[in-house]
Amino acid sequence: MSEQVSFGYEAVSPEEKTRRVGAVFSNVARKYDVMNDAMSAGMHRLWKDRFVRRVKPQPGEAILDMAGGTGDIAFRLADAGAEVTVADINQDMLDVGVERAMKRGIDGLVWSCQNAEKLAFPAGTFDAYTIAFGIRNVTRIDLALAEAFRVLKFGGRFFCLEFSTTEWPGFKEAYDLYSHRLVPRLGQAIAGDADSYRYLIESIRRFPPMPEFAAMIRAAGFSQVKVEPILGGLVAIHSGWKV
Repeated sequence: MSEQVSFGYEAVSPEEKTRRVGAVFSNVARKYDVMNDAMSAGMHRLWKDRFVRRVKPQPGEAILDMAGGTGDIAFRLADAGAEVTVADINQDMLDVGVERAMKRGIDGLVWSCQNAEKLAFPAGTFDAYTIAFGIRNVTRIDLALAEAFRVLKFGGRFFCLEFSTTEWPGFKEAYDLYSHRLVPRLGQAIAGDADSYRYLIESIRRFPPMPEFAAMIRAAGFSQVKVEPILGGLVAIHSGWKV
């Protein structure tokens, strides 16, 4: 039997998942940031601020922001003086990011269409690798983690911000009800696309729990792996070092 991977609650071939995920983000690119505000009541901005504080970007260091799409993380990193390469497999998302950067007068960013599972950058290129709300949409997470390790310099750091599974009793049930019933309706009302947001919620449910994902980061070669839960694990910051 050929290999199967999850696309939300469906089992599909890796090639089919890559194609479908691409279609999802092409569909939502123009309304992606508006929907993030609507779905999280603006809290995603606070999570991203916290995430970048943990990265501690330094002036002049090279950082790869993978799945950086519309530039939210890259803009924050660049504000600290880092030299940021924004990579995303979806050109439509990158196009939105470039437009946003131009409107804000932010220049100096490098925008590159890249597959996280097979990056075109040489080994040992970057001081840090960041990925926010993107790793769960990668078809083969283990390959993406291996590539992150490869392109980092010795002493480089890996940081991932991703939805997980909250461990707070009561809140988990309320969030499940909200996300499955209301988020697709928000997607339809704001972006004209309920199905894409239904997939994005399902992809959160299929993402490995925090301890399992931490183990995958270690298996890729990273040391000093840490997990910082937010809202009981609804969102988590995973980190590791190439040493």
